[in-house]
Formats: sequence, C-alpha cells, structure tokens
Amino acid sequence: MKLQVTQENLNKALANVARIANSRTTLPILSNVLLKTVNNRLSIAATNLDIAITHYVGAKVQKEGSITVPARLMQDFVGSLPNGTITLELDEHKLKVSAGQYQSTINGISAEDYPVMPAITDGAEWSIPTPVFKKGLQQVVLAASSDETRPVLTGVYLYTENNNLYLAATDSYRLAEKKLTKLESSVKLLVPATAMQDLLRVLGDGEEVVSVVHDDQQVLFKVNDVELVARLIEGNYPDYKRLIPANFVTTATIKKSELSSITKVSSLFARESAGSVTLKVDEAKQQISIHSVASQLGENTAQAEAQIKGDGEITLNSRYLLDALGVIDGDEVDFCFNGKLEACVIKATKSKDYIHIIMPLKS
Repeated sequence: MKLQVTQENLNKALANVARIANSRTTLPILSNVLLKTVNNRLSIAATNLDIAITHYVGAKVQKEGSITVPARLMQDFVGSLPNGTITLELDEHKLKVSAGQYQSTINGISAEDYPVMPAITDGAEWSIPTPVFKKGLQQVVLAASSDETRPVLTGVYLYTENNNLYLAATDSYRLAEKKLTKLESSVKLLVPATAMQDLLRVLGDGEEVVSVVHDDQQVLFKVNDVELVARLIEGNYPDYKRLIPANFVTTATIKKSELSSITKVSSLFARESAGSVTLKVDEAKQQISIHSVASQLGENTAQAEAQIKGDGEITLNSRYLLDALGVIDGDEVDFCFNGKLEACVIKATKSKDYIHIIMPLKS
C-alpha cells in the first residue's frame, strides 16, 4: 500500500472512527483501526463488535493494500502533524507515515485478522434529512439508560405508527419521545444509545440525507462519507404510551429561560439530596416557586410568573428538569402534572412533536 492523503481529511476521519476502538478489550486487534484502499479512496474503520464506523477519504493511491494500526497512537500522531500532505506506505506489517520533516514507522497487525460486521442483505431501506434526524436524536438520547442489567432501556426506539416515524428513549425515571417525519416504510428498531451518540458525532450541520438500511439484527446509517453499523438490541420495548396522561389537573405555561434559571439556582442547594427540588404551582398568584434544602448549607426559594390553571406541587430531580429544558424548542413550555405522585410532562407550548416525562421523587 502506498498513498497520499491530506492531514485535515485523515485527522477528521480518525477522530470519528478511533473512539470506537477499545483499548481494554481481550482481543488486541480491536484497539486498532483498519486502513484499507477502496476504489481509489482510503477507508478508515474501527469496531468493538457491536458498533462499527467506516469513514472514506479521498486519496492519491499509488499501490493498493491494507493494515491495522493502534488507534490511539495513529490519531494522536496525525493530529500533531501540520496541515499538508501525508504519505502512507506499507512495508510488510510496518506503516511508514511521512509528512514534510516528520517520519514515523508504526507497527501494525495484518488486516486479515480484523473482524468485520456482516453485511446487511435484503434489508429495508429508507432515508431522512440529516437536520431532522440530528435534532430528534439530541432531544431523545439523553433519556436512555446506561444500566446494562436492563438492556432494552439502553436503546433508542425507532418505530412507525400511522405512517409517522418516532424516536423514544427512557431509563424508567424519565422518558423522551420525538415525532420526526412521515414515512411509508414500516420501522421497528431498538438501537443502542451508544451507537446513536456516535452517530450524532458524525452527523454534520448540512442539509444532507441520512440513508438507513436494516434487517432483523443490524442497522446501517450512511451519511456523506461515513457509515455506521450497529447490532440491534433484542427484546420488546415497554408500552410507554400508557404513561402519558391525556388530561392534567395542573398546567403552567412559562418562559423556558425563566424556568431554567430558577431551577439552576435551586439545584445549587439540592446537591446533597440527589438534586431534589419541589415545585409549587399557585393559580391565585399565577406563579411557580421552586424550593430546595441543603441541611448543612441552607435553603433556597425562587419564583417566576406563569399562566396557571390549577394548584399543586411536585418534587423532581433538578438535573432531569434542566436536561429536558435544554433540548426543548421554543421560548415557552407547558409544565403539566396530576398531583405529586404521577408523572410530570414538559413540552413546548407551540409544538406537539416532542414530549418529555419526568417521574416524581418522594417528598
């Protein structure tokens, strides 16, 4: 193998791919990235056997070939090189990297030993605009669980209902649902949240389209020069729709920035109580107040004006509330609940495509 590639392109590809390589694995080759020439381009790939990312970059290929090299070393080395052209040349299992006055030899392992995710054949295929998908993922993925004892909750659920595509995630303490777009295909996928977080890192801010191909075991996302493959999580996703109340006893419409501000202030006094804050909604005063107590430090109460129907109070995790407010669109939010023991719903006042649910804490 011998080729030339720009430092900028190679560095960007390694940044997208190398994080998948796992240095703690019992299979040493999985801490490497696979470099391979494909159709006069250089492909850079990594896998942890559950997720695989491949990034293609333009290259001036003089000789075909492939090799795997340590991901972290390759990424750090290329990232330290100045802008310009980098030459990669393979000598048996040694990769010679040269750029101007910099020359390095990196010991590699044969590409023949590198595991490859099986190809998806006869899979269903559909596409979605990148801005729509990226925004939806950002709003939902934060609610997925990281507790491996309940694998189903560590995924993001993509499904269609009445020809609408939805994203949903929950860790049983909070839930986020986003209605994305109309879709004629039938979709029912449970994708690891870690794969979705990796996908978010490679989705750009342009108007491209994400192409999705899937079968019963895997899903492939393609956007520009990047491909991400993930194994699907087995199991049935919980019927979360029954958690969403149809009507509310207490509803407050408030500026998102004001609710966020008083929640942030109160959260400072809620650190020793696992972020616990109590929100009181007062219809007579048309006001929301948030109260928090730190036994050693003191206590705090903050208020904000709101349009209110019905009185009530509820105790929530302030971090979950701030997370929700951080991803909801619009200037105003509706804060709704039915007493202190039932789920609290937060949504944008002027939009019906996103809903965030937080379960109450015992006060």
